[in-house]
Amino acid sequence: MSEEFEANTMDPLVDLPFATIDIKDDCGITDVPQINLKRSKENEQIKSDQIKKKKKKQKDYQPNYFLSIPITKKEITGGIKILQDAITQQDQRLAKAMVGDGSFHITLLVMQLLNEDEVNIGIDALLELKPFIEEILRGKHLTLPFQGIGTFGNQVGFVKLAEGDHINPLLEIAEIAKRTFQEKGIPAGDSRGFKPHLTFMKLSKAPWLRKNGVKKIDPELYEKYISHRFGEEMLYRIDLCSMLKKKQSNGYYHCESSIVVGKKPIGIQDLINEALHQERMGLKSKVKQIKELLLKPETQDKIRRELFEGRLINNSNQANDVDFGMTLT
Repeated sequence: MSEEFEANTMDPLVDLPFATIDIKDDCGITDVPQINLKRSKENEQIKSDQIKKKKKKQKDYQPNYFLSIPITKKEITGGIKILQDAITQQDQRLAKAMVGDGSFHITLLVMQLLNEDEVNIGIDALLELKPFIEEILRGKHLTLPFQGIGTFGNQVGFVKLAEGDHINPLLEIAEIAKRTFQEKGIPAGDSRGFKPHLTFMKLSKAPWLRKNGVKKIDPELYEKYISHRFGEEMLYRIDLCSMLKKKQSNGYYHCESSIVVGKKPIGIQDLINEALHQERMGLKSKVKQIKELLLKPETQDKIRRELFEGRLINNSNQANDVDFGMTLT
């Protein structure tokens, strides 16, 4: 399950009003009219049915897919790794509760996709999101800064998304994503408002911790990082991921489809790789030109004249002549 759906349990009961029954009128009669008793029983039955339906709906709706904004910036992931190590050094039992390096992400939306047909509908919905998101961004990059630590009920530990002008566009993207998926008939979202965060540990990853007395995340474990700046990530990709399917070899979730909504930040290694790629492409182009030149009949005739000038070639030795066409291909 995605961390947002695990964080807090939701009260499934709602208060429904009973019909008002007067059991004492101006004449002091204390008998309850039969019609009011009947109405009371009907209202109680309605209330019971509504509660059962609500419980069934909540039980049936179990999100198994989510929209993910991957967090891959080395500054951020490295900082979180240091935080995780600092916590496990204080309590080694919590090592099993830590989120793996390749799994860091922001959950944009959770949903339920029950079969391959619904997965394909989800992929279509994701692809339809791209122009809406680009309209929200208006050609600008959306930078997501991370600072500080928070928890959901002391059960889920996460790095906070810092306050700023980036919040509103992200909320708009989450809202349009929810609406797009719901319009296609896909159960999406949950009862709580969207709260972007970057999870780094969950006690639910190791249920045996509760039996060993670890029932909550102690704030003292991360107090040194309570206001720590972890860095910035630029929004450039949104993935449709499975919560249940086997993760990729790098630790990231199984991804059904993706959309690119911005350019990935270019680092030094990216520049080096691009330069090497351009160099290889240039050399490959030159080799191709040389090969084409050597395969021309006039070029081969010229080479033969220069190589065999002044020599008489006997018919018996013609089989030994160099076939440039064969050697070059």
